[in-house]
Amino acid sequence: MGGLLWAFINPLLMLAIYSFVFGYIFKSRWNVATSGDVHFSIVLFVGLIISNFFSECLNRAPQLVVSNPNYVKKVVFPLETLSWVAVGTALFHAIISTIALLVAMFLTGASVPWTALLFPLLLLLFLPMLAGLTWLFAALGVYFRDAQQIIVVLTTSLVFLAPIFYPRSSLPARYQWLLSLNPLSYVVEGARSLLLWGEFPDWQATLGYLLVSCAVAWLGWSAFQVTRRGFADVI
Repeated sequence: MGGLLWAFINPLLMLAIYSFVFGYIFKSRWNVATSGDVHFSIVLFVGLIISNFFSECLNRAPQLVVSNPNYVKKVVFPLETLSWVAVGTALFHAIISTIALLVAMFLTGASVPWTALLFPLLLLLFLPMLAGLTWLFAALGVYFRDAQQIIVVLTTSLVFLAPIFYPRSSLPARYQWLLSLNPLSYVVEGARSLLLWGEFPDWQATLGYLLVSCAVAWLGWSAFQVTRRGFADVI
């Protein structure tokens, strides 16, 4: 019960901190005119849901195999399922955060568009990407024990280089395309379109992201299957 309560309270605490820092200290505000009745903190919270989902999966990945040596040495166990457990746990936390978001929208008087019903489909597009990266970094963590420190820096960098604390339009036009290289950008902007603005993400971008997401899943799974043969020797 305590863990479930913390899963609900933690994103709200982070929201309060980020809203104060970026909304009042650094003045990183979105255009209120285009946001309608949506408060800056709500816009920020949507981005945090996606970034926390992403960061939790990747930051846990390097320890998934290393922290379960018995599954590697003594038990015939499908090690690839460890990644799905990590992704599933992070997904549960994202769902709890989404519920907290809806509560916050209700309390601030923001309306919830019907397109919010499509938000789970957006997360489904994200899952293969997360699974593939988790498989890849789980294998990497077995052979390079310092991988976790590097991956934490990587995920933090990707979070700040995604349109989470600022809109894409705040960048000069000639640099905006660079945000599309970040795997977080499409999902963050798509989540805001569905949950806040009542708009559909661009279908071409959606198709492209689906293809890339599936490709990353295949590459990550393949890398995991090839490298797992040496897990027992290293661990």
